[in-house]
Amino acid sequence: MKSLPKFQITAIIIALSFAMSNCSGDKKTDAAPVSAAADNDPMKNKGIGPVTSVTLGALDDAMADKGKVTFAAKCTACHNTPDIDTKKIGPSLKSVTKRRTPEWIMNQILNPSEMTQKDPIAKELLGKYIAQMANQNLTQDEARQVLEYFRQNDSK
Repeated sequence: MKSLPKFQITAIIIALSFAMSNCSGDKKTDAAPVSAAADNDPMKNKGIGPVTSVTLGALDDAMADKGKVTFAAKCTACHNTPDIDTKKIGPSLKSVTKRRTPEWIMNQILNPSEMTQKDPIAKELLGKYIAQMANQNLTQDEARQVLEYFRQNDSK
């Protein structure tokens, strides 16, 4: 019996490993469970993470100014400023507060990995932009300030 070349053996081992990992008896998957209709409605979906409720009042310019500084330091490598309607590595943030709930925005900032694994809107965005949003380790207060900066921009 003739032996196979090393590269063919390696290819077979990789293929078998892949097949076995996808055919295991464990029924758990990484896919998100079937979600409620609200999960797919961008103006009802609150996302996944620590923020369950945000109370918005009158625009707070001082908070927005702090958010602008944080955004410039942490977000501009991947996102254009929210007044520019073009994508960079990540999507355009122009009018984001008119497309997403405040909770969803903050959860995406604070919890991007889990959001792209379980939230249908974040999953769709990951499919379009290919790059996982980096966790910049902002505090909830900083994320709220960035949200206020977005609100300020979107009010113009």
